[in-house]
Amino acid sequence: VLVESLLVFTIVLSVHAAVWDRFSWCAVALAVQAFYVQFKWDRLLQLGGAVFQFRGAANSGLLPASMVIPLLGVVLKERCRAAGIVYFERFGVVVASTGMLLALFLSILAVGITKPVPTNTCILTGIAGSIIIYTMKHSLTVSEVIEVLEVLLIFVYLSMILLYLLPRCFTPGEALLVLGGISFVLNQLIKRSLNVIEGRGDPIDFFLLVAVVGVVLLGLFFTVFFIFLDSGTWISSMFFHMMTAVLGLGVIMPWLYRLIQRNPLFWLLQFLFQTQTRLYLLVYWTFLAASACGVVFYQNAKRSSESKKHQASTITRKYFHFIVVATYVPGLIYDRQLLYVAAVLCLAVFIFLEYIRYFRIKPFGQTLRRLLSLFLDERDSGPLILTHIYLLLGMSLPVWLFPRSCAPKGTLPGAGALVPYSGVLAVGVGDTIASGFGSTMGEIKWPGTKKTFEGTMTAIFAQIIAVALILIFDSSVNLNSSYAWILASVSLVSLLEAYTTQIDNLLLPLYLQIMLMA
Repeated sequence: VLVESLLVFTIVLSVHAAVWDRFSWCAVALAVQAFYVQFKWDRLLQLGGAVFQFRGAANSGLLPASMVIPLLGVVLKERCRAAGIVYFERFGVVVASTGMLLALFLSILAVGITKPVPTNTCILTGIAGSIIIYTMKHSLTVSEVIEVLEVLLIFVYLSMILLYLLPRCFTPGEALLVLGGISFVLNQLIKRSLNVIEGRGDPIDFFLLVAVVGVVLLGLFFTVFFIFLDSGTWISSMFFHMMTAVLGLGVIMPWLYRLIQRNPLFWLLQFLFQTQTRLYLLVYWTFLAASACGVVFYQNAKRSSESKKHQASTITRKYFHFIVVATYVPGLIYDRQLLYVAAVLCLAVFIFLEYIRYFRIKPFGQTLRRLLSLFLDERDSGPLILTHIYLLLGMSLPVWLFPRSCAPKGTLPGAGALVPYSGVLAVGVGDTIASGFGSTMGEIKWPGTKKTFEGTMTAIFAQIIAVALILIFDSSVNLNSSYAWILASVSLVSLLEAYTTQIDNLLLPLYLQIMLMA
């Protein structure tokens, strides 16, 4: 935990040195207080004193999770300020302020339920909170303050509902990241729905907002409904499919129509088949999806013939990382907008299939339970299987969060040109190579972990080679001699992979994106 905290502090100070404004100072203050409060959360988890049931076999992860959203906002603000895009500069300020307030709320919650009350931690939290609130008071307009408070309110209610319904699925840090992100997306969707201006806004951004909020609301609806009814019967399954169609066609589609001012289905079909390149990419991705399904069926057939207790090895699970890299790299090179939309569709399908598995919806619910149980690891300790969804999110978030409006030529200068590749580098290449090489040939272990020195060094080397290949094949990438910063970023994130107990598929790409954008 101490080494993980040291690495996060190094990243925070690196961003602070690159940006050096009042919000980066606030980020430093937030990191100091989160470091102290993290130990209070860890103690609460060990003693069973936390309000909800969190994922075991991991620390609270409060410090690394607390810094992600504020740092994303800080670097987004700085990039858009340099590009002269005032609207998105202010958006970055709102993102940073929202992330800091959510992290402070989680810290105050931990301090409040710790007995006896930790005096020193309370003083630190009070000082950090005062600095942040004072900065927000002199930086935000009234409408921006209201927006930040709206996200906080949504986060509080969403946390109470989902953490109660889904015990042992998240650590406190993962809950902050996932539920904070969903709360922000929901607030953005409500805000944009109330202020629709024809012709303003990119349809693919609206598509992402509606898809995320739609699948979350669908899950909440069926969770409440199946409290009163057995979900494994044919009647319940028919109702599930019927209500999915009703909510999709009666709520989600009209909502998207209001935002993009055209028929969503016609827009989507026109978008997917607009060029011949997109057609080739869709055929190629269909082949890769079939290959992934083939791996699942083959491993389950192998389990049936060998032993019922057979579990997929780490190397086998990394097959999917290779398939995802093969999926994303051509999309990033040839058509990023298509990759953006395809990733949104894939996320919606993954979550919908998880609903079918979780609720045992006929005719595929039990089959999905049997097929996916082979690939479970210690992080899937709750009722949901989330690791494959986290892998998709880790690869997609750098694409979704890339500030297109602040990149006049479609790419950022210097190391920022690699931002969309953050997921490919951190998870697809780094994590895969570290895990595969470390588990088979690694001998020297990092102190206090199961990860090996050889795995980490090989991961860094592999990511440098991947950057060189990106330079060769993607003509839009121009690093402008920022190689030392890229090497430092890749090294810090690879070391964080060795020491963190959080979901690395989600955390590592975001930290690499922050470093590259800074």
